[in-house]
Order: sequence, then structure tokens, then C-alpha cells
Amino acid sequence: MKASDLFIQALENEGVEYIFGIPGEENLDILESLRKSKKIKLVLTRHEQGAAFMAATYGRLTGKAGVCLATLGPGATNFTTPAAYGFLGGFPLVMITGQKPIKKSKQGQFQIVDVVQLFAPICKMTKQIVNANTIPSLVREAFRIAEEEKPGPVLLELPEDIAEEAAELVDLIPPGERHYAVAGKEVINAAANAIKGAKRPLVLIGAGANRKEARRAISEFIGMIGLPFCNTQMGKGVVDESSSYFLGTAALSDKDYLHDYIKIADLIVNIGHDVIEKPPFFMEHGGAEVIHINYKSAQVDQVYFPQIEVVGDIALSVDALADALGSKLDIDLEDFEKVRDNVKGKIFPLDEEPVFPMRPQNIVSAIRNLMGYHDIIALDNGVYKIWFARNYLAFQPNTILLDNALATMGAGLPSAMLAAMIHPNRKVMSICGDGGFMMNSQEIETAVRLNLNLVVLILNDNSYGMIRWKQAGSGFEDWGLEYNNPDFVKYAESYGAHGHRITSVSGFDETVDRAFREGGVHLIDMPVDYSQNVKELITDLREHKSTVENIEL
Repeated sequence: MKASDLFIQALENEGVEYIFGIPGEENLDILESLRKSKKIKLVLTRHEQGAAFMAATYGRLTGKAGVCLATLGPGATNFTTPAAYGFLGGFPLVMITGQKPIKKSKQGQFQIVDVVQLFAPICKMTKQIVNANTIPSLVREAFRIAEEEKPGPVLLELPEDIAEEAAELVDLIPPGERHYAVAGKEVINAAANAIKGAKRPLVLIGAGANRKEARRAISEFIGMIGLPFCNTQMGKGVVDESSSYFLGTAALSDKDYLHDYIKIADLIVNIGHDVIEKPPFFMEHGGAEVIHINYKSAQVDQVYFPQIEVVGDIALSVDALADALGSKLDIDLEDFEKVRDNVKGKIFPLDEEPVFPMRPQNIVSAIRNLMGYHDIIALDNGVYKIWFARNYLAFQPNTILLDNALATMGAGLPSAMLAAMIHPNRKVMSICGDGGFMMNSQEIETAVRLNLNLVVLILNDNSYGMIRWKQAGSGFEDWGLEYNNPDFVKYAESYGAHGHRITSVSGFDETVDRAFREGGVHLIDMPVDYSQNVKELITDLREHKSTVENIEL
């Protein structure tokens, strides 16, 4: 058996369905072995970044490591940003790269980069395969490490001469069921007593809580005990945000409307959050006590140093905590309800007479009305992400895909494409700024070739809007961040997609609705008015007075 055949069999043994990527000459043995596979489909993309973003999103949505393939040198280095995306975001990902022959080569150092060392700081494991007979164990180890908490990327480099050599017929190693430790009774009781003793406890839900059993346990815990909760941007949808206990999403680290309650909370039960995701609040000495519930102990930071750490399986820990508390607590929710209602009153009101170009809150509201309970939006990175995090209610997990860890541009479109691939019966919308869209816009061809049903909304302001917002907030002149765009309608049509340009408020709803009904890939060029954004996201919050500032603590 050839080593590349054994490698593909090992991937099949792991349940791999897709390999996303761009092969090179150093991958030709792998490509031939993949051609013969009846279980794995190759998804050819137009850039390695697009492939790896799709693979990382596969891992994010399924919990099983997504797989991507690239050649050596420039092909491999194009994986660096998606690798960091998976490393910080906690998305399981297995990257396979090629390399020149390691036993004997006549090409000198042509295209050779030490990929294994290059990726080591942004991967959980990096290995070069130097013996065909080690493939079963290395592949099994790669998937184990990628998928165990906290999930992340691993890299396997398969040199050209190793891929083509003969391998012994060895047994593949079956994947084993994964079990995590359970927090001890002593710390569970300490956490329960802290909650019982709190006057204003608040549950904060982060990205690490977005696991099937954890979602179930946390939802039951909040309903049974009667605790208010909020979430980070990446914790959206873990618990249904239509709940009366929902305070809001911490779209900013400070001075957002929901921070009125965070500041007076005397206990924060922090489930599944770590400091890699941008902090939703700042801990202070003498401030609220914090209970950290996660698979791993807290990474201590100047703004995060929890007093109680419940380390172990989140679902089992939360179930144990619910049992220790026993029943609904008698908590005075008057202050919470006052702030919750103020949050709703401040962020949800729309223009009495919608203007065009539309403002972000009107766009978010329109999209929420157009998307169903299980439908999916995938955001790129830009100032609009703050509005969607705050204003777009998530009723189900993984229905709003955004990144607040690496927060990279260029990931939104590939993420939406993957969601459309594995959820063909749901509406899926990619929401990008014009800057982020252009970073991987070539993947529109891939989406068309895959016959996806996908709406791509470009919020067009001919500039890097997030940086302009920060620039204005810092008191600098508006300078250096504007550019020109192609004709997006013609651009879409050149790939075989449908292109639309919005010229009125009513035209937006009609166009999106028609695009979903017709199916296929639709690109919508939507002008956006960010002029009031600066005032509403900076000035008003700077001048904002707490709705509970007179409460005696």
C-alpha cells in the first residue's frame, strides 16, 4: 500500500467528509489517493485562506475537525491567518501541507519554509511525517488534539517522498469517546453558596459554552434557578435570547448599556469565557466576585482573576451546581429588569421614517425579520458587527457566526459558504463590509460551482469603516481609509452569480426575499449610512448616565 493511500484511509477512519484546499505538485500522490476515495469529497477553492476558513467553520458547527490541504511554501503560509482564527476562536482544524522530498532532493531550498516551526505558536500540534508507518497514530493524535477542549488547529506536513513510499498494512486506530473530568463537590458547594449569598448575581456566557450538552445544561440552569444572564459576542445563541432573563450582548468591553447592571452585580458566574475573546467586562479588585466555569482553569489577566474556579466538563459542572442549589432562588430582579428594559429601549428603536442609505440598526432589524428561527447569518469583521451583536437576537445556537477572538477580515464569506453546504434547507446570509468582502471575494466562483443557495450582503461605504470609527473616537482627522470599489453587480455576474444593487428601503426587503426564493448565489450591494454610528456608539455612551446609579450597594 502506498503511504498516501494509508493517509486517506486514516482520514476516512476519522469520519472526514470534505477536504478543502488547493493541491500542489507536492500533494499529487495525496490527490490521486483522494480521487479513489468513496467517502471524502475534495472542495477546490480559489485561495488557501478560503479553504481553511471553511474547514475551521466546519469544525465550529459540527465539533469534528475540518480538514484543509495546501502545498508547501506559499500555499502553506496562506494557512497562517485561518490557523490563528481557529487557535484563538477554539475551532477544531486539521491542516495538511506538502513538502519537498526530505531524503533526497535536487531542488535545493526552492520554496522551502520550515512550516512545522512557523505554525508551532498558532497550533496545538505541528508534525512532519517522516515514516509512512506512523501515519495511523499521527492522524489519530492530530484529530484527538484538535477536537479536545479547548479545540484548535493542528498541522501535519507530508513530504512528497514519504507520500509515495510503500507502507506496511497496519490497523487503523479507531476514534475513542471523549470524557472530561468533573469538578469536585467542595468547589461546587463553594460556588453554590456564593450564588445563594449574592444579591445581584449575573450569568455571563462565552464561546466555550457553545457545546451541545453545555447549552442544554445552562438553559435548564437559568430557567430553574431564575438567574439573569448576558453573553459575549461569541456566546450568542447558547441560550435563547428571547428569554425574559436575557440582559443583552456585551458588544463592547465597557460603557455599553448593559454594563449598568454588570457594574452593580455582586457576583458574575462566567461560563465558557476566557480572555482570548475580547473581555465583556473588566474585573477590579474589590469589585464583583467571579466564578469561572470552564473545561480549563482561568488564564489570569489584569482584567480577569476569578476567585472561584469550577474546572471540568461544563455540562456536568452546571448540572451539579443546579442540584446543589436545589430550586429557584428568591432574587430581587427589579434592578435587572430596569436595566434590561433600558437596554431594549436604547438599542432597538428604529427611524420613524427610514432613510436611504439605511442606518445599521434598521438593516439589522430588517434582516432579523427576514431570517427564520434556524436560519444563519455569518459576519465578517467591521463596525456593523457591533450592531449585529447587540441588536440581532439569536434564538438558536450557531445561527449568528462571528469572530471576536482573532476578529479577522475575510472569513465571513467562506464561513457562510460552509454553513450553506451543510445546512442546505436553511436560509444562509453572508454579511460583509466592502473591505472584508474583497479579501476573499474570489470564493464567489467556488460558491457558484458548488451550487450553493447563498445571499451575500455587502454593506458598502467605500472605506474601512471600523477604523474610521476608531479614528473619530480618538479625535483624529478623517483621513487615509477611503477607496474605490468595483461594480459589485457586474463582479457577481462575471462569476455566474446574481447581482443586485439596492436603491431604496423597500427594495432591500423585496430583493432579499426574492433572492432566497429563487435560490443560487446572490450578491447584494447595499449602501450604508455610518454617519450617526460614531455618535451613537461613542458620544452617547460616553455621556450615558447609568439607569441604576442611585442604587445603594
